Amino acid sequence: MLLAIISDIHANLPALEAVLADIDERGVDELWSLGDVVGYGADPDECARLVADRCAVSLVGNHDIGVLGELDLNSFSPAAAAAVRWTQRSAAAETVDYLRGLEPADESHEVALYHASPRDPVWEYVLWAEQAAECIELQAKRVSLIGHSHVPLFFVAGDDGTDGAQADVGASAEIGEDRWLINPGSVGQPRDRDPRAAWLELDTDAWIARWWRVPYDIDRAVEAIAAAGLPDQLGRRLYSGQ
Repeated sequence: MLLAIISDIHANLPALEAVLADIDERGVDELWSLGDVVGYGADPDECARLVADRCAVSLVGNHDIGVLGELDLNSFSPAAAAAVRWTQRSAAAETVDYLRGLEPADESHEVALYHASPRDPVWEYVLWAEQAAECIELQAKRVSLIGHSHVPLFFVAGDDGTDGAQADVGASAEIGEDRWLINPGSVGQPRDRDPRAAWLELDTDAWIARWWRVPYDIDRAVEAIAAAGLPDQLGRRLYSGQ
């Protein structure tokens, strides 16, 4: 099966639309989302509707859970908490109902999915090989997918230990052997100093992963954030990808 994996959309509609257009051109079989559909950005309803319509599999992320009122907002940065509160006031009931029906992990497929990590599907940022090695021991399948850090990464555990690297644009990895933990990067708020929206193509027949980046209309996303009265820094950071 040829899969498109997206994560951390964060209510950035221009980025999501650009990624979906790129995915459609490549002709994948299914689209899966790893969570955080909302938060930070100004278009929660449109993004949730597109994810609900297009994704065969979808997880809930920590920002989504925050909007549902099920996390202490003191655990968020001030700007992130402000965006969660704005989304709580602004999101349609259909958006909230959709998010409430999702879980932060799904181990029912050939590939396991976690919003954050196999060890903590809601909060853990997996960024280092030693940390990834501990998570890989706990994952339900040989290959697992994670989001949350907003950085396209991969970790592989073999006989010689666990190695990891940040995935470059257009990079591919043969994942037919060993155990892998893979992050597609973020659609709506990349944090690897590349402002382009990120997504992952995963071929589970050939066992090849490919990382893609897509330019989008950042000005449009920033203008929506400003019009909503959200903190200015949530728009400014989109230009630098951090």
